[in-house]
Amino acid sequence: MKHPDRRTGYVAWQIGQIMATRIERTLRPFHLTLAQNSALIQAAFDPGVTSATAARRAAITPQSMGTAVNGLVARGLLERRTAPGDRRTHRLHATEAGLRLAAEAGAAVDATHAEALEALTPTEQEQAHSLLLKLLESLNPAAMDVDSAP
Repeated sequence: MKHPDRRTGYVAWQIGQIMATRIERTLRPFHLTLAQNSALIQAAFDPGVTSATAARRAAITPQSMGTAVNGLVARGLLERRTAPGDRRTHRLHATEAGLRLAAEAGAAVDATHAEALEALTPTEQEQAHSLLLKLLESLNPAAMDVDSAP
């Protein structure tokens, strides 16, 4: 029997916690939280995404995403635009300042990812990434919507 701390799900959780801490530290100079970074990236790569869709993709509550979006709107990094034909639905669009910040923060986060993955060969990194995407698709299909975004 495996030690409970070595179960695959627990190991994945540990890695997630460690990576979240490292990415939060990386985002601090940009004054972004993980949720804000997710919202900003989604609006940059999928202009017009709804806050609800962004929350599902990030696997956080709509309330948490709403708080993140409010902070970005207040800083002039995101705009909420009313959806044509549905005044209740707001679509998220990154401003020019938001696009610049998303690119800068994204480069810093990429460096954090690269540093964390140094223990793996490039082939192992690709294999791990592929397997993690397969699990993500199984556990949170909404997260995979980004592959079909315009």
